[in-house]
Amino acid sequence: MSYNIAVDGPAGAGKSTIAKLVAKKKGIIYVDTGAMYRTMALFMLRNQIDPADQESIIAKCREAEVTLGFADGQQVVFLNGENVNGLIRTEEVGNMASVISVIGEVRRNLVEKQQALAAKQDCIMDGRDIGTCVLPNADLKIYLTASSTVRAKRRYDELVAKGQSCDLEQIRLDIEERDYRDMHRELSPLKQAEDAILVDTSDMTIDEVVEKILSLSKERD
Repeated sequence: MSYNIAVDGPAGAGKSTIAKLVAKKKGIIYVDTGAMYRTMALFMLRNQIDPADQESIIAKCREAEVTLGFADGQQVVFLNGENVNGLIRTEEVGNMASVISVIGEVRRNLVEKQQALAAKQDCIMDGRDIGTCVLPNADLKIYLTASSTVRAKRRYDELVAKGQSCDLEQIRLDIEERDYRDMHRELSPLKQAEDAILVDTSDMTIDEVVEKILSLSKERD
């Protein structure tokens, strides 16, 4: 039996950063499910698909082969064979990913891949519905969150560090709009699983959050 940790939470809560570090410390694989949705979103943007046109999104998603690979313990996501790791972290891609992730056909396509991977390998997986839908029997479930103001500042600093010009207030509004969409969507809404442990990172350092999750994991081992 593989050992799985599920990490859920809203955009900008630090899920990816924390999950990568926990994976490294525990010697397990990190699976960034958001990267898979972002890759599908990139495909839609490249094909100039209107976010409001669900029929076209459903038809087009069958042409996108999203696969995961691992190099030196790091996840690499491929779109039809192309490594797109460096292309999927823009706000435009993130917003499109939030839109397409509510579509049943898109979710089923990617969730099957995620479940197959977790069944074969010890992993920590992060997303919006890992503990509730993708890995309902995960050994440990964490719900990671922070205030929208804190999350916006983190995203702003991340984008500025990459040399992108951005507006802090607009990022905060985008995050709150994405939260609302994610929490109110009909299919697999973002919510804390009943057996998940809430970790609010607003006033915690990255190291403190990592140690907290490692401690919780040790209790479950």
